[in-house]
Amino acid sequence: MWLDRLSGHSTPAATPSGSPPPAANRSYSPAPRRSSNLAPSSAAQRPGFNPRSSSLSLISNDSTTSLLASSKRPNGSGLKQGVTAVEAPDPLEVLERLVGPGSTGSAPKSGVGSHGDKNTIDYGVEADLDFEGLSLREIASGKPPFAIKEHVHNSQTVEEFEREKDKFEDLHRSIRACDDVLNSVEINLTSFQNDLSAVSTEIETLQARSSALSVRLENRKLVENGLGPVVEEISVSPAAVKKIVEGVIDEAWVRALAEVEKRSKAMESKSREYRNIKGIGDLKPLLENLINKALERIRDFLVAQIKALRSPNINAQIIQQQHFIRYKDLYAFLHKHHPQLAEEIGQAYMNTMRWYFLNQFTRYEKALEKIKLHVLDKHDVLGQDDGTRKTTILSGPKNTGPPHDTFNLGRRIDLLKTSNQTALSSFLAEEDKSTHYLEFPFRNFNLALVDNASAEYSFLTTFFSPALSFATISRHFNYIFEPTFALGHGLTKSLVHETFDCLGLLLCVRLNQHLAFELQRRKIPAVDGYINGTSMLLWPRFQKIMDQHCDSVRTVTNGVSTRKQSASEQAKQSAAPHFMTQRFGQFMQGILALSTEAGDDEPVSTSLIRLRSEIEAFLTKTSKSFGDARKRERFLYNNYSLILTIIGDVDGKLALEQQEHFESLKTAFEGS
Repeated sequence: MWLDRLSGHSTPAATPSGSPPPAANRSYSPAPRRSSNLAPSSAAQRPGFNPRSSSLSLISNDSTTSLLASSKRPNGSGLKQGVTAVEAPDPLEVLERLVGPGSTGSAPKSGVGSHGDKNTIDYGVEADLDFEGLSLREIASGKPPFAIKEHVHNSQTVEEFEREKDKFEDLHRSIRACDDVLNSVEINLTSFQNDLSAVSTEIETLQARSSALSVRLENRKLVENGLGPVVEEISVSPAAVKKIVEGVIDEAWVRALAEVEKRSKAMESKSREYRNIKGIGDLKPLLENLINKALERIRDFLVAQIKALRSPNINAQIIQQQHFIRYKDLYAFLHKHHPQLAEEIGQAYMNTMRWYFLNQFTRYEKALEKIKLHVLDKHDVLGQDDGTRKTTILSGPKNTGPPHDTFNLGRRIDLLKTSNQTALSSFLAEEDKSTHYLEFPFRNFNLALVDNASAEYSFLTTFFSPALSFATISRHFNYIFEPTFALGHGLTKSLVHETFDCLGLLLCVRLNQHLAFELQRRKIPAVDGYINGTSMLLWPRFQKIMDQHCDSVRTVTNGVSTRKQSASEQAKQSAAPHFMTQRFGQFMQGILALSTEAGDDEPVSTSLIRLRSEIEAFLTKTSKSFGDARKRERFLYNNYSLILTIIGDVDGKLALEQQEHFESLKTAFEGS
């Protein structure tokens, strides 16, 4: 570091006047160079010295020392004047000067031309360096540094000042601008600091509130876990309340009603468990008001539907399915919370349907009365020898109707075998111009009655249960259909009370039995009373007609002459079967065909055996009129063979018994 400075002093700069440099009067400090505005400007007077760059230069405008130093210079730079060294000093001497006296023992010599030419430099005493009495060894040994003497600045000339004035003004303006910027920055920083303080305060406040809210949230969660299920169990949502009070009665209304019912049950159970809960006491009146409003709306809805059933030409089953069954929970809710009102609504419905079915079936019966029927009277018996047949039109004048066969079943049995289970409509019945037997109107009326009764019973059990017991529902059903069942029984009586159509009666019996089986399959026990009542009307009439046939045959038998005929009369007698045998065979075949599945408890077998006995007695007595025994046996064989041939293709237990009986009779007379 000191060698750099010494190298800077080795070649002093020449002044324009040729005088020695003023640096001889300045003491140098071994301390490091400071960045100060009082630094000497002698460095500019030494061309061989390359000073370090410093922030105190004239370019940065941070120091005035260089300006003061520049005032001592003439126009132009000192660096342009070259220095010519004529003779260089002895290095040993220079080193001895630097190190200290006594090192070499000889005084330094003066340089050549010290007072001669201005380009020569004197390295003598003027160039001696002042280290404040310290040698380099002492400085290197760490002695305290010596003080730096104040540098004496030369005064600046007016011309130099004027020349540098603009620079100072620019510097001043720059400083003012920097001060303004710094003031603005200071203001912004102060405002920012204040904002930061406010934000910090708010953050602390929010943090405190957040902590408080967290504690409250935890407490509420604990309370909610305990009270939430209870509150949820007894509270009704506002949407459900609004739907009950203002909404249209539909599926959503029924769901809202179910929610109210659920809350009502929960309220009752909680009231029994916790009798002193204030919340339940507050909610119970509100829930009761909501229930009363729901009951009012249910009442209005059901009354409106019952009134619709009384409209003309209305289909009751459509209203039942779309408005009653669809909202069947309404009646259960009504019956639970207001049994008296529910009973009144049920009674209004029963009265309406009682009138509805009676009105509908009365119209249907009148339509069936317009159908023409074959009339079989007392002349249509086995013992009656009259080929003419009479027909009458029900509720009409007597006239000759189409011919019919009283004793031949024919295709009448198709009513039992048909797969069409639809009753004839009133319109078609009124337009039908054909003539039918009595089983035709009987079947259509009872088929329609059973279908409607089944539908109504299914509706009653679906709509009124479980609010009402099945016994109560059965009583309601009987109340509704009591006049209609009486109407059906009246129709049956009108059809059979004067008829002698035994096959038609047995057909009605089988149709009635089929309806009973269908009701059992549908599980409709409430109609069993009507079915049994119809059977009680048919069976006695059937037995009575069978008795009339037996009496007619007995009458004919009694009328057979037993006197001995002459040979000419006997020759005219034929062994062909009697016409009554033909009738009996066809009649028996019809009864057996209708009794293929008959039970042993039926009166058919007894009546048929009694009629068969009368026929056998008639044939036996008639055969006695033949004088020839072989011809007599031939006559009996032909009659029994004809009967067996007619009934031979009929199945069933009863038919098998009759076939075996006549087979034995046929065999007995076969040898003849």
